[in-house]
Amino acid sequence: MRLTVVGCSGSYPGPDSPASCYLLEAEGPDGDHGTRTWRVLLDIGNGALGSLQNFVDPLTIDAVLLSHLHPDHCCDLCGFYVLRKYHPTGAQPPIPVWGPSGVEGRMSDAYGLPDGLGMSDVFDFREYAGPFTVGPLTVEPVPVEHPVEAYGLRVTLGGTTLGYSGDTAPCDGVEQVAAGTALFLAEASFREQDDNPPGIHLTGADAGATAARAGTGRLVLTHVPPWFDRDDMLAEARATFDGPTDLAALGATYDV
Repeated sequence: MRLTVVGCSGSYPGPDSPASCYLLEAEGPDGDHGTRTWRVLLDIGNGALGSLQNFVDPLTIDAVLLSHLHPDHCCDLCGFYVLRKYHPTGAQPPIPVWGPSGVEGRMSDAYGLPDGLGMSDVFDFREYAGPFTVGPLTVEPVPVEHPVEAYGLRVTLGGTTLGYSGDTAPCDGVEQVAAGTALFLAEASFREQDDNPPGIHLTGADAGATAARAGTGRLVLTHVPPWFDRDDMLAEARATFDGPTDLAALGATYDV
């Protein structure tokens, strides 16, 4: 599978990137129609829909997986709703959107839809309740620690797994997300040197230490807020993990 960074800025869009959004693409069977490229979004935060159009036609997206319902991870689903509902080629068939409990109501409220209408004509909302598949991809949602209901995601194809931390503090869940992954996409929002509030985010050092314990093949740091120096976060991670380590950047791709 191929990972493309559509947006990686932490907490709000930065000058060089929208907020969190990651495109996964994989070849797989398509029923009686042979094979095709399946496309899944991990999150779709502020500004991500505009950026996505530089990489693929948004109408080719097969599913959206929301790690949690903070705006920097989900709010561009509202624009995606408009694109799919009012496109000049006609309203598009519903695609699945997985997320935490209450995802359908939360997103309908975000767009300001009247009570009872919702987005069900465009999105097939589903709440996380164990592993599921999208085309050739198997997805395992794992609860992680954040001030709201939040999940890390393990996405597996042919025995190879990518782990995405979502937003999380150090916890057993993020250890499970990272375990044995070929690539671990980990948030790094806090710095070790600061007096950080508990139960919210990882530091760069936390991300590196988690990757080291997990035996991950490659660590990619993401969700660094624009007010921090990204290179400082990279240095923290490299001090606790000696494997390949990158900073997520807009447009970067990884074959997993």
